[in-house]
Amino acid sequence: MRALITGGGGQLASDLQTLLGDQATSFSRGELDIADTAAVDRAFADVAPDVVFNCAAFHNLDVCEVEADRAWEVNVRAVRDLASRGAKLVHLSTNYVFDGRAERPYGEDDLPSPRSIYALTKLAGEHAALAYGDGALVVRAAGLYGTHGSASKGGNFVERMRTRALEQGWLKMVADQRLQPTFTADLAAALVDAVERGAAGTVHLTAEGACSWLEFTEAIMELAGIDVAVEPVTTTVQPGQPDRPLNGVLARPAADALGLPRLRPWREQLADYLSQTAPVAR
Repeated sequence: MRALITGGGGQLASDLQTLLGDQATSFSRGELDIADTAAVDRAFADVAPDVVFNCAAFHNLDVCEVEADRAWEVNVRAVRDLASRGAKLVHLSTNYVFDGRAERPYGEDDLPSPRSIYALTKLAGEHAALAYGDGALVVRAAGLYGTHGSASKGGNFVERMRTRALEQGWLKMVADQRLQPTFTADLAAALVDAVERGAAGTVHLTAEGACSWLEFTEAIMELAGIDVAVEPVTTTVQPGQPDRPLNGVLARPAADALGLPRLRPWREQLADYLSQTAPVAR
């Protein structure tokens, strides 16, 4: 399996590269702008991939609201281009395609209801992948963090919380948003397994279990051995700001029907991640 990975250097792309080794070639944003057709032409000519893992996205929620054309260019038109080139496309999407108002977890067949430019373009990108890509696989994930951090967000959530706790001595965190924080090393292995099993369509792949951002933060502090108080707060959306779904928990009936293995529980993944990363300097 010759693989081309977009979004190289990011959390998930880096874990995919590590897992696949010489079978894969990854391109960073500086090396490959997926919205640049000529650059994509060159990358495909160089790699001749059997499968493309599209980890690239325009995903800063607030910036997408003011740069909608760029969000559409990267999250939709570029996905259509990648899907139409003959290689199997594995396209990463998000739990944000749902509005988060349901009380139960969202299955793959539940009707999306995006409430931001980011979410809207990610949903349109899903349709582009499936419409233009023969055997394409769309994977919705949530709350990703990995050992390579997230440059566009100033480091991943775990590291931001560890640093902030030590600098401030206290934390505030929303208690009314629920999700499944997922270690990208686990997700990378699940993606490769799904490809090897010939999975296609739309699936949800997240850590087992669910928690609020507050509970996730408390678990980070506990497992990292940092003794700070975490004050619960409720979500507030200022005028003009995009919505974040209160219920971002995903069910996986379609993934189960395809026989895809379940990922580890989120606390087990978090403990594994923390065992691999250096403690924040005090």
